Amino acid sequence: MARGLLRIYLGAAPGVGKTVAMLSEAQRRRDRGTDVVVGLVETHGRAYTTSMLEGLEVLPRVRVQHGDTWLEELDVDAVLRRRPEVVLVDELAHTNASGSRHERRWEDIEQLLDAGIDVISTVNVQHLESLNDVVREITGVRQRETVPDEVVRAADQIELVDMSPEALRRRLAHGNVYPAERVDAALSHYFRPGNLSALRELALLWVADRVDEALTRYRHDQDIDRTWATRERVVVALTGGPEQEVLLRRGARIASRGAGGQLLAVKVVPDSGLRDVGDDSISAARELTRELGGELHVVTGSDISAAILDFARSVNASQIIVGASSRGRWRALVSRGVGEQVVAGSGEIDVLMVTHPYTSRRARARGRTPVGRARAISGWLLATVGTAALTWALAATRPQHDLPLEVLLFLLLTVATAIVGGLVPALLAAVLASIALNWYFTPPFNTLTINEPQNAVALAVFVLVAVSVASVVHLSARRTAEAVAAQRSSRILADLSHSLLDAERPLSALLDQARDIFGSSGAAVVRRARSGGLGDPVVISGEVPLRDPGADLTTAAIDDGHVLVLARGDRRADERDLVEAFAHHAAAVMRGQRLSEAASAAQHLARDNRARGALLAAVSHDLRTPLAAIKAGVSSLRSRDVVLGADDQAELLEMVEESSDRLDALIENLLDMSRIQTDTVTPRTDEVLAHDLLEAARHGVSDPDRVRLWQPEMHLTVVADAGLAERVLANLVENALRFSPGRQEVVMSAERLQQTLEVRVIDRGPGVPRDQKDGIFAPFQRYGDAPRGDGVGLGLAVARGLAEAMGGTLSAEDTPGGGLTMVLRLPLGTADPATAQGDSR
Repeated sequence: MARGLLRIYLGAAPGVGKTVAMLSEAQRRRDRGTDVVVGLVETHGRAYTTSMLEGLEVLPRVRVQHGDTWLEELDVDAVLRRRPEVVLVDELAHTNASGSRHERRWEDIEQLLDAGIDVISTVNVQHLESLNDVVREITGVRQRETVPDEVVRAADQIELVDMSPEALRRRLAHGNVYPAERVDAALSHYFRPGNLSALRELALLWVADRVDEALTRYRHDQDIDRTWATRERVVVALTGGPEQEVLLRRGARIASRGAGGQLLAVKVVPDSGLRDVGDDSISAARELTRELGGELHVVTGSDISAAILDFARSVNASQIIVGASSRGRWRALVSRGVGEQVVAGSGEIDVLMVTHPYTSRRARARGRTPVGRARAISGWLLATVGTAALTWALAATRPQHDLPLEVLLFLLLTVATAIVGGLVPALLAAVLASIALNWYFTPPFNTLTINEPQNAVALAVFVLVAVSVASVVHLSARRTAEAVAAQRSSRILADLSHSLLDAERPLSALLDQARDIFGSSGAAVVRRARSGGLGDPVVISGEVPLRDPGADLTTAAIDDGHVLVLARGDRRADERDLVEAFAHHAAAVMRGQRLSEAASAAQHLARDNRARGALLAAVSHDLRTPLAAIKAGVSSLRSRDVVLGADDQAELLEMVEESSDRLDALIENLLDMSRIQTDTVTPRTDEVLAHDLLEAARHGVSDPDRVRLWQPEMHLTVVADAGLAERVLANLVENALRFSPGRQEVVMSAERLQQTLEVRVIDRGPGVPRDQKDGIFAPFQRYGDAPRGDGVGLGLAVARGLAEAMGGTLSAEDTPGGGLTMVLRLPLGTADPATAQGDSR
């Protein structure tokens, strides 16, 4: 039985119309004569979506008991018994009620597909598993219901259902997505224009990647090696030289000229695993490539040009950028450079050779592995004295051997010279050996004339073999030394990185390890003196004779103001790069320490400033109200001009008592904030019911009847200081009432947002322009500088200062349709249950 086909409508956001698109496709197929049934479609009470079901056969759902309620799920058995050609199953990412056949709805769909039934389904981009974390960062809402990407990728057809953010917000405002009571909260939270634009881009990119994967798979299945310029992919070939920045920036400009252009940088390292450039060069290239929006790939290969071309074809590149050759003229005459080889083998791929400031310069000298002074002297002695000694020995025993043996012995001497002293002494040994063979051992003797042609050929072959073998031996010895040095350096740097991560004092640990590695009697980080010499040590390990002008010291610059100093030990001359690596590590450690100290100081300063600002604002603003009430009450009681009844006196005394209690609580809170400034106390935070805070704030304002509360989850708790939080909310509500025209209501809502409680105070007043929103939180600032009622413009400054002192935030947003929304975020309490499931519509 053939497996059924899966068609998925992928929505960029809830409400874009993917269910309507699915029903439209079902109607089209029904009119064409296809047997289509509706297995499960969620209309969410929308009249237009419900009308699209007319004329379609709808299968009954199965009822599953979930606690005290009954839920309706897809009846898989009913679909299998009916066996239609096509079945509609909405909301692919839905989690079935416990007791269902499968845990997830996409598993139900898999069973239907295995039964040979075609399925049409829907899913929103925020429910894709790979994008779940990204969507949470964008919207602040984590979707509990997700579907694996491979399930969606395996679909035979994926159609993106999209809508501009403005059009979707209009649909929402008209009540076509959510009920009227949820519109304001949705528009100001999940359905913000920025959120919708980001979700739309995620959906477009995800679909584009799936199309690209399908194209790559098709090209592979059809064995197509030719480049299809469906997308501008620019491959930049890097050499590790200083010109790589020029090449990368040129490649980024070319890739950005077309929509969807992609920048790919490639660095080829030898098959031996030995990099011809330092890690710093590759790291710098990787960082620059990332900044330019591209990717860096490091590949291996014995033939650099072939490796570049293979990589370019594997990614379906449209262009390759290589730098113009910086080799010398003689080398260019002898062999083609990498750029010329890439051009010759590029085929249909365009190759751009970019000139750069290093084009006409000779390539920088490649570092050789020095053999050391002792070995160099030994090599020269073998080439001269060894050749003379072997010639004398062979001449003294001439009757006992002939030319082939003599050639082999001189070849052996040449190889030994290459092993001991390197290539140049070996070449000298080969030349001297050929002269000695010709003069002493090739007839006629004692002359450079050769009678027998075969002897001439033998000498020529000897020279070629000697030079070739010496070159190979020298190269092998050099590569071996490089490999050993690289392995040692890598092991040392890896151990250093791990040890620094766990070290309590990383700079001291680095110096201790430097002493052990280099066998030094001491190591130090020293300040650089103004004269350029060594100044006072910052950290020192062991003994470093900094004041001894004749001391044998090794130095490496850490930064402009510090130097790494090592007392002379048993270091080899080829360990300079390793010393520089230790200096780079020291620079990173010191930079990290400075950043940590700066962050800590900034954090303390910011906290102190917030506390000080809130304290001063509260003293000048909030103490005045209860004091005025107390004075008014006492003055009235003492007045002899007016005779007060018993009820009036009791009312005034009650007002005085309430104001005294409020003043006492305020002073206590202010004292706590002053202690916060000195790090001696924190706000008295506790888990408080959010509903209680909202109710207390509502009753604490001048006109509580104009305040409407909206809190869908009454059990939410918040970690806060109840007194401070109540004052913050009261200030926000009072401010909203002051600026709301007429008798319009002010809405105070509370909803969860991940691990925070988001309280919104919404008014329909004149609002505040975007560029002035931050200014309204400054002390003594009032929007428009036109006072309404009493106050001196400290309410919002006090509110923000107290909110931040409790670990929360306070910001201002536009109210959809006009007005201002104050958003207070405070951490949720631990008594709060797990985050509710996200909306899968």
